[in-house]
Amino acid sequence: MVDQLIERAAILFEQKRYSDAEKIISEVLATEPQNLDCLQMLAEIKIQNDEYANALEVINNAIGQHPDYDVLFYTKSRILFALEKIDEALKTIDNAIELDPNDTNNYAFKGHILNVQKKFEDGLSFANMALEIDPSNVFALNVRSTALLKLNRKEDSFSTIEGALNEDPNNSYTHANYGWGLLEKGDVDKSLSHFREALKQNPNNEYAQSGMAEALKSKYLIYKWFLKYAFWMESMSSKNQWIFIIGFYFGTKLLRGIAKSNEFLQPFLTPIIILLAIFAFSTWVLVPISNLLFRLNKYGKHLLTSEEIKSSNMVGVSSLIMFLGVITLIFNTDLGALLIAFGFSMMVPLGKFYEKPVVFFKSYAIGMALIGITALITYFITNEMFNTFSFIYLISFIAYQWLANYMINKNV
Repeated sequence: MVDQLIERAAILFEQKRYSDAEKIISEVLATEPQNLDCLQMLAEIKIQNDEYANALEVINNAIGQHPDYDVLFYTKSRILFALEKIDEALKTIDNAIELDPNDTNNYAFKGHILNVQKKFEDGLSFANMALEIDPSNVFALNVRSTALLKLNRKEDSFSTIEGALNEDPNNSYTHANYGWGLLEKGDVDKSLSHFREALKQNPNNEYAQSGMAEALKSKYLIYKWFLKYAFWMESMSSKNQWIFIIGFYFGTKLLRGIAKSNEFLQPFLTPIIILLAIFAFSTWVLVPISNLLFRLNKYGKHLLTSEEIKSSNMVGVSSLIMFLGVITLIFNTDLGALLIAFGFSMMVPLGKFYEKPVVFFKSYAIGMALIGITALITYFITNEMFNTFSFIYLISFIAYQWLANYMINKNV
Protein backbone atom coordinates (compact mmCIF):
# COMPACT_ATOMS: atom_id res chain seq x y z
CA MET A 1 0.00 0.00 0.00
CA VAL A 2 2.80 2.43 0.96
CA ASP A 3 4.75 1.63 -2.22
CA GLN A 4 1.66 2.37 -4.31
CA LEU A 5 1.16 5.72 -2.56
CA ILE A 6 4.81 6.68 -3.14
CA GLU A 7 4.53 5.65 -6.79
CA ARG A 8 1.38 7.77 -7.14
CA ALA A 9 3.14 10.74 -5.51
CA ALA A 10 6.09 10.34 -7.90
CA ILE A 11 3.73 10.45 -10.90
CA LEU A 12 2.06 13.61 -9.56
CA PHE A 13 5.50 15.15 -9.00
CA GLU A 14 6.47 14.44 -12.62
CA GLN A 15 3.22 16.11 -13.69
CA LYS A 16 4.20 19.15 -11.57
CA ARG A 17 1.13 18.64 -9.36
CA TYR A 18 3.22 19.38 -6.31
CA SER A 19 0.44 20.12 -3.81
CA ASP A 20 -1.30 16.82 -4.61
CA ALA A 21 1.98 14.91 -4.34
CA GLU A 22 2.74 16.57 -0.99
CA LYS A 23 -0.63 15.48 0.45
CA ILE A 24 0.15 11.83 -0.32
CA ILE A 25 3.70 12.12 1.03
CA SER A 26 2.45 13.72 4.24
CA GLU A 27 0.02 10.84 4.61
CA VAL A 28 2.85 8.29 4.36
CA LEU A 29 5.16 10.24 6.68
CA ALA A 30 2.42 10.35 9.32
CA THR A 31 2.84 6.58 9.74
CA GLU A 32 6.47 6.21 8.52
CA PRO A 33 8.33 9.42 9.52
CA GLN A 34 11.69 7.93 8.49
CA ASN A 35 10.64 6.94 4.96
CA LEU A 36 13.64 7.98 2.88
CA ASP A 37 11.87 8.22 -0.49
CA CYS A 38 9.16 10.46 0.97
CA LEU A 39 11.59 12.76 2.77
CA GLN A 40 13.66 13.16 -0.40
CA MET A 41 10.58 13.83 -2.55
CA LEU A 42 9.18 16.29 -0.01
CA ALA A 43 12.45 18.25 -0.11
CA GLU A 44 12.28 18.28 -3.93
CA ILE A 45 8.72 19.62 -3.80
CA LYS A 46 9.82 22.43 -1.49
CA ILE A 47 12.67 23.23 -3.90
CA GLN A 48 10.31 23.37 -6.88
CA ASN A 49 8.06 25.76 -4.92
CA ASP A 50 11.07 27.94 -4.02
CA GLU A 51 10.53 27.15 -0.33
CA TYR A 52 14.23 26.70 0.30
CA ALA A 53 14.20 27.29 4.06
CA ASN A 54 11.52 24.59 4.46
CA ALA A 55 13.40 22.32 2.06
CA LEU A 56 16.55 22.69 4.18
CA GLU A 57 14.62 21.76 7.32
CA VAL A 58 13.22 18.64 5.63
CA ILE A 59 16.58 17.54 4.24
CA ASN A 60 18.38 18.09 7.56
CA ASN A 61 15.75 15.90 9.20
CA ALA A 62 16.33 13.24 6.54
CA ILE A 63 20.12 13.39 6.96
CA GLY A 64 19.70 13.02 10.72
CA GLN A 65 17.88 9.73 10.09
CA HIS A 66 19.94 8.57 7.07
CA PRO A 67 23.44 10.08 7.47
CA ASP A 68 25.08 7.70 4.98
CA TYR A 69 22.92 8.46 1.92
CA ASP A 70 24.83 10.70 -0.51
CA VAL A 71 21.76 11.87 -2.47
CA LEU A 72 20.52 13.71 0.61
CA PHE A 73 23.78 15.65 0.80
CA TYR A 74 23.56 16.35 -2.95
CA THR A 75 20.06 17.78 -2.44
CA LYS A 76 21.19 19.78 0.59
CA SER A 77 24.05 21.26 -1.45
CA ARG A 78 21.58 22.39 -4.11
CA ILE A 79 19.41 24.04 -1.44
CA LEU A 80 22.38 25.82 0.15
CA PHE A 81 23.48 26.99 -3.30
CA ALA A 82 20.01 28.46 -3.94
CA LEU A 83 20.22 30.19 -0.55
CA GLU A 84 23.50 31.80 -1.67
CA LYS A 85 25.52 29.85 0.93
CA ILE A 86 28.18 28.89 -1.59
CA ASP A 87 30.93 27.76 0.79
CA GLU A 88 28.51 25.54 2.72
CA ALA A 89 27.21 24.12 -0.56
CA LEU A 90 30.75 23.14 -1.56
CA LYS A 91 31.44 21.44 1.77
CA THR A 92 28.15 19.56 1.55
CA ILE A 93 28.74 18.30 -2.00
CA ASP A 94 32.18 17.13 -0.85
CA ASN A 95 30.37 15.05 1.79
CA ALA A 96 28.23 13.55 -0.97
CA ILE A 97 31.31 12.71 -3.06
CA GLU A 98 32.98 11.10 -0.03
CA LEU A 99 29.89 8.95 0.62
CA ASP A 100 29.61 7.85 -3.03
CA PRO A 101 32.69 8.47 -5.22
CA ASN A 102 30.88 6.94 -8.20
CA ASP A 103 27.84 9.22 -8.36
CA THR A 104 28.21 11.35 -11.48
CA ASN A 105 25.82 14.08 -10.38
CA ASN A 106 27.91 14.88 -7.30
CA TYR A 107 30.96 15.72 -9.42
CA ALA A 108 28.88 17.59 -11.99
CA PHE A 109 27.22 19.78 -9.38
CA LYS A 110 30.54 20.60 -7.74
CA GLY A 111 31.80 21.59 -11.20
CA HIS A 112 28.75 23.82 -11.61
CA ILE A 113 29.43 25.58 -8.29
CA LEU A 114 33.07 26.10 -9.23
CA ASN A 115 32.03 27.59 -12.58
CA VAL A 116 29.77 30.06 -10.76
CA GLN A 117 32.79 30.96 -8.60
CA LYS A 118 34.71 31.57 -11.86
CA LYS A 119 37.11 28.73 -11.07
CA PHE A 120 36.68 27.40 -14.57
CA GLU A 121 39.73 25.11 -14.67
CA ASP A 122 38.50 23.38 -11.50
CA GLY A 123 34.95 23.30 -12.83
CA LEU A 124 36.20 21.62 -16.00
CA SER A 125 38.19 19.11 -13.95
CA PHE A 126 35.14 17.99 -11.96
CA ALA A 127 32.94 17.85 -15.07
CA ASN A 128 35.55 15.57 -16.66
CA MET A 129 35.56 13.38 -13.52
CA ALA A 130 31.81 12.99 -13.88
CA LEU A 131 32.11 12.13 -17.56
CA GLU A 132 34.77 9.51 -16.88
CA ILE A 133 32.12 7.67 -14.86
CA ASP A 134 29.23 8.36 -17.26
CA PRO A 135 30.12 9.97 -20.63
CA SER A 136 26.42 10.51 -21.38
CA ASN A 137 25.55 12.57 -18.28
CA VAL A 138 23.81 15.63 -19.73
CA PHE A 139 24.34 17.84 -16.67
CA ALA A 140 28.08 17.12 -16.66
CA LEU A 141 28.29 17.84 -20.40
CA ASN A 142 26.62 21.20 -19.81
CA VAL A 143 29.02 22.04 -16.98
CA ARG A 144 31.98 21.06 -19.15
CA SER A 145 30.72 23.15 -22.07
CA THR A 146 30.32 26.24 -19.85
CA ALA A 147 33.80 25.88 -18.38
CA LEU A 148 35.37 25.45 -21.83
CA LEU A 149 33.54 28.49 -23.18
CA LYS A 150 34.79 30.70 -20.34
CA LEU A 151 38.32 29.35 -20.88
CA ASN A 152 38.00 30.53 -24.50
CA ARG A 153 38.05 26.98 -25.87
CA LYS A 154 34.97 27.62 -27.96
CA GLU A 155 35.25 24.74 -30.43
CA ASP A 156 35.54 22.18 -27.63
CA SER A 157 32.69 23.92 -25.79
CA PHE A 158 30.24 23.73 -28.69
CA SER A 159 31.29 20.19 -29.53
CA THR A 160 30.54 19.20 -25.93
CA ILE A 161 27.12 20.81 -25.79
CA GLU A 162 26.18 19.31 -29.15
CA GLY A 163 27.04 15.97 -27.55
CA ALA A 164 24.63 16.81 -24.74
CA LEU A 165 21.89 17.51 -27.30
CA ASN A 166 22.60 14.19 -29.00
CA GLU A 167 22.03 12.48 -25.64
CA ASP A 168 18.79 14.38 -24.97
CA PRO A 169 17.56 16.47 -27.94
CA ASN A 170 14.58 17.83 -25.97
CA ASN A 171 16.45 18.99 -22.88
CA SER A 172 15.31 22.55 -22.17
CA TYR A 173 18.34 23.43 -20.02
CA THR A 174 20.81 22.23 -22.67
CA HIS A 175 19.11 24.29 -25.39
CA ALA A 176 19.17 27.35 -23.12
CA ASN A 177 22.81 26.78 -22.22
CA TYR A 178 23.69 26.36 -25.89
CA GLY A 179 21.81 29.59 -26.64
CA TRP A 180 23.84 31.52 -24.06
CA GLY A 181 27.06 30.11 -25.49
CA LEU A 182 26.10 31.15 -29.02
CA LEU A 183 25.08 34.59 -27.75
CA GLU A 184 28.48 35.03 -26.14
CA LYS A 185 30.06 33.94 -29.41
CA GLY A 186 28.01 36.62 -31.21
CA ASP A 187 25.74 34.28 -33.20
CA VAL A 188 22.47 35.96 -32.18
CA ASP A 189 20.13 34.33 -34.72
CA LYS A 190 21.25 30.80 -33.90
CA SER A 191 21.06 31.53 -30.18
CA LEU A 192 17.46 32.68 -30.60
CA SER A 193 16.52 29.38 -32.26
CA HIS A 194 17.88 27.45 -29.25
CA PHE A 195 16.15 29.74 -26.76
CA ARG A 196 12.90 29.20 -28.67
CA GLU A 197 13.38 25.43 -28.52
CA ALA A 198 14.18 25.60 -24.79
CA LEU A 199 10.95 27.52 -24.15
CA LYS A 200 9.02 25.13 -26.37
CA GLN A 201 10.13 22.27 -24.11
CA ASN A 202 9.64 24.27 -20.90
CA PRO A 203 7.77 27.60 -21.17
CA ASN A 204 8.74 28.45 -17.57
CA ASN A 205 12.50 28.12 -18.11
CA GLU A 206 13.71 31.49 -16.75
CA TYR A 207 17.27 30.80 -17.94
CA ALA A 208 15.94 30.57 -21.51
CA GLN A 209 13.60 33.56 -21.05
CA SER A 210 16.43 35.83 -19.90
CA GLY A 211 18.62 34.55 -22.73
CA MET A 212 15.92 35.29 -25.28
CA ALA A 213 15.54 38.80 -23.84
CA GLU A 214 19.28 39.47 -23.99
CA ALA A 215 19.49 38.14 -27.54
CA LEU A 216 16.67 40.42 -28.69
CA LYS A 217 18.23 43.43 -26.95
CA SER A 218 21.55 42.67 -28.63
CA LYS A 219 19.91 43.41 -31.98
CA TYR A 220 20.60 47.04 -31.04
CA LEU A 221 24.24 47.97 -31.62
CA ILE A 222 24.79 49.79 -28.30
CA TYR A 223 23.45 46.88 -26.27
CA LYS A 224 25.37 44.40 -28.42
CA TRP A 225 28.66 46.06 -27.47
CA PHE A 226 27.58 46.31 -23.84
CA LEU A 227 26.82 42.57 -23.83
CA LYS A 228 30.29 41.82 -25.23
CA TYR A 229 31.75 43.86 -22.38
CA ALA A 230 29.55 42.04 -19.83
CA PHE A 231 30.61 38.61 -21.11
CA TRP A 232 34.27 39.72 -21.08
CA MET A 233 34.00 40.90 -17.47
CA GLU A 234 32.12 37.75 -16.50
CA SER A 235 34.93 35.54 -17.75
CA MET A 236 37.47 37.32 -15.51
CA SER A 237 38.37 36.20 -12.03
CA SER A 238 37.26 38.48 -9.19
CA LYS A 239 40.86 39.62 -8.74
CA ASN A 240 41.25 40.61 -12.40
CA GLN A 241 37.90 42.39 -12.35
CA TRP A 242 39.09 44.58 -9.49
CA ILE A 243 42.37 45.25 -11.30
CA PHE A 244 40.39 46.44 -14.33
CA ILE A 245 37.92 48.56 -12.29
CA ILE A 246 40.63 50.24 -10.20
CA GLY A 247 42.84 50.70 -13.25
CA PHE A 248 39.93 52.28 -15.15
CA TYR A 249 39.20 54.66 -12.25
CA PHE A 250 42.77 55.84 -11.73
CA GLY A 251 43.46 55.88 -15.47
CA THR A 252 40.54 58.25 -16.01
CA LYS A 253 41.69 60.36 -13.06
CA LEU A 254 45.20 60.53 -14.52
CA LEU A 255 43.84 61.69 -17.89
CA ARG A 256 41.85 64.43 -16.14
CA GLY A 257 45.00 65.57 -14.34
CA ILE A 258 47.02 65.67 -17.58
CA ALA A 259 44.24 67.56 -19.38
CA LYS A 260 43.97 70.08 -16.55
CA SER A 261 47.70 70.82 -16.46
CA ASN A 262 48.29 70.79 -20.20
CA GLU A 263 46.10 73.12 -22.30
CA PHE A 264 47.61 71.84 -25.55
CA LEU A 265 46.33 68.29 -24.87
CA GLN A 266 42.91 69.35 -23.56
CA PRO A 267 41.11 69.29 -26.95
CA PHE A 268 42.34 65.71 -27.51
CA LEU A 269 41.90 64.31 -23.99
CA THR A 270 38.56 65.91 -23.06
CA PRO A 271 36.48 63.90 -25.60
CA ILE A 272 38.21 60.69 -24.42
CA ILE A 273 37.46 61.50 -20.77
CA ILE A 274 33.81 62.24 -21.61
CA LEU A 275 33.47 58.97 -23.56
CA LEU A 276 35.02 57.00 -20.68
CA ALA A 277 32.60 58.65 -18.23
CA ILE A 278 29.63 57.84 -20.47
CA PHE A 279 30.86 54.25 -20.84
CA ALA A 280 31.30 53.82 -17.08
CA PHE A 281 27.84 55.14 -16.26
CA SER A 282 26.17 53.28 -19.13
CA THR A 283 27.36 49.94 -17.70
CA TRP A 284 25.16 50.68 -14.70
CA VAL A 285 22.04 52.14 -16.33
CA LEU A 286 21.83 50.33 -19.68
CA VAL A 287 20.33 47.12 -18.25
CA PRO A 288 17.58 48.79 -16.14
CA ILE A 289 16.68 51.19 -18.98
CA SER A 290 16.56 48.38 -21.55
CA ASN A 291 14.39 46.29 -19.18
CA LEU A 292 12.05 49.26 -18.83
CA LEU A 293 11.72 49.52 -22.61
CA PHE A 294 11.20 45.75 -22.79
CA ARG A 295 8.57 46.07 -20.06
CA LEU A 296 6.63 48.51 -22.25
CA ASN A 297 6.81 46.18 -25.26
CA LYS A 298 3.73 43.93 -25.54
CA TYR A 299 5.90 40.94 -26.53
CA GLY A 300 9.11 41.72 -24.67
CA LYS A 301 7.42 41.96 -21.25
CA HIS A 302 6.69 38.22 -21.36
CA LEU A 303 10.44 37.48 -21.43
CA LEU A 304 11.17 39.32 -18.19
CA THR A 305 11.06 37.52 -14.86
CA SER A 306 8.62 38.74 -12.21
CA GLU A 307 11.56 40.37 -10.38
CA GLU A 308 12.76 42.11 -13.55
CA ILE A 309 9.24 43.42 -14.18
CA LYS A 310 9.00 44.82 -10.64
CA SER A 311 12.47 46.33 -10.96
CA SER A 312 11.64 47.88 -14.35
CA ASN A 313 8.48 49.39 -12.84
CA MET A 314 10.59 51.09 -10.17
CA VAL A 315 13.03 52.29 -12.83
CA GLY A 316 9.98 53.67 -14.65
CA VAL A 317 9.07 55.70 -11.55
CA SER A 318 12.66 57.00 -11.44
CA SER A 319 12.45 58.07 -15.08
CA LEU A 320 9.17 59.90 -14.39
CA ILE A 321 10.86 61.79 -11.55
CA MET A 322 13.70 62.67 -13.92
CA PHE A 323 11.31 63.98 -16.61
CA LEU A 324 9.38 65.87 -13.95
CA GLY A 325 12.70 67.50 -13.11
CA VAL A 326 13.19 68.51 -16.74
CA ILE A 327 9.79 70.25 -16.72
CA THR A 328 10.52 71.83 -13.32
CA LEU A 329 13.70 73.41 -14.72
CA ILE A 330 11.47 75.96 -16.45
CA PHE A 331 10.15 77.24 -13.11
CA ASN A 332 12.88 76.34 -10.60
CA THR A 333 16.38 75.52 -11.81
CA ASP A 334 17.71 74.16 -8.51
CA LEU A 335 14.72 71.92 -7.78
CA GLY A 336 14.66 70.69 -11.38
CA ALA A 337 18.34 69.78 -11.21
CA LEU A 338 17.82 67.91 -7.92
CA LEU A 339 14.88 65.93 -9.33
CA ILE A 340 16.82 65.03 -12.49
CA ALA A 341 19.85 63.91 -10.47
CA PHE A 342 17.70 61.93 -8.02
CA GLY A 343 15.56 60.23 -10.69
CA PHE A 344 18.48 59.37 -12.96
CA SER A 345 20.83 58.12 -10.23
CA MET A 346 18.15 55.95 -8.56
CA MET A 347 17.86 53.93 -11.78
CA VAL A 348 21.17 52.28 -10.84
CA PRO A 349 20.25 50.70 -7.46
CA LEU A 350 16.61 50.08 -8.44
CA GLY A 351 17.79 48.26 -11.59
CA LYS A 352 19.63 45.78 -9.35
CA PHE A 353 16.96 45.66 -6.64
CA TYR A 354 16.41 41.88 -6.94
CA GLU A 355 19.95 40.79 -7.78
CA LYS A 356 22.01 38.61 -5.47
CA PRO A 357 22.87 39.20 -2.69
CA VAL A 358 19.27 40.44 -2.46
CA VAL A 359 19.48 41.77 1.11
CA PHE A 360 22.36 44.11 0.25
CA PHE A 361 20.85 45.49 -2.97
CA LYS A 362 17.37 45.98 -1.51
CA SER A 363 18.67 47.62 1.68
CA TYR A 364 21.04 49.93 -0.16
CA ALA A 365 18.40 51.02 -2.69
CA ILE A 366 15.87 51.76 0.04
CA GLY A 367 18.51 53.60 2.06
CA MET A 368 19.53 55.74 -0.93
CA ALA A 369 15.90 56.54 -1.70
CA LEU A 370 15.26 57.69 1.87
CA ILE A 371 18.38 59.88 1.89
CA GLY A 372 17.42 61.37 -1.48
CA ILE A 373 13.86 62.14 -0.38
CA THR A 374 15.21 63.70 2.83
CA ALA A 375 17.56 65.86 0.73
CA LEU A 376 14.59 67.09 -1.32
CA ILE A 377 12.53 67.83 1.82
CA THR A 378 15.51 69.70 3.29
CA TYR A 379 15.73 71.78 0.11
CA PHE A 380 12.07 72.82 0.48
CA ILE A 381 12.72 73.83 4.09
CA THR A 382 16.10 75.59 3.74
CA ASN A 383 16.17 76.39 0.02
CA GLU A 384 19.73 74.98 0.00
CA MET A 385 20.47 72.78 -2.99
CA PHE A 386 23.77 71.44 -1.61
CA ASN A 387 22.58 70.51 1.85
CA THR A 388 23.96 67.84 4.18
CA PHE A 389 21.64 65.12 2.90
CA SER A 390 22.32 65.83 -0.78
CA PHE A 391 26.04 65.51 0.00
CA ILE A 392 25.45 62.19 1.84
CA TYR A 393 23.36 61.01 -1.13
CA LEU A 394 26.18 61.81 -3.56
CA ILE A 395 28.70 59.92 -1.40
CA SER A 396 26.35 56.93 -1.09
CA PHE A 397 25.88 56.85 -4.87
CA ILE A 398 29.64 56.88 -5.52
CA ALA A 399 30.20 54.25 -2.81
CA TYR A 400 27.41 52.09 -4.24
CA GLN A 401 29.34 51.36 -7.42
CA TRP A 402 32.34 50.06 -5.47
CA LEU A 403 30.32 48.18 -2.86
CA ALA A 404 28.08 46.59 -5.49
CA ASN A 405 31.09 45.19 -7.35
CA TYR A 406 32.51 43.89 -4.08
CA MET A 407 29.24 42.19 -3.06
CA ILE A 408 28.70 40.62 -6.50
CA ASN A 409 32.22 39.17 -6.52
CA LYS A 410 31.89 38.04 -2.90
CA ASN A 411 28.64 36.28 -3.73
CA VAL A 412 30.22 34.06 -6.39
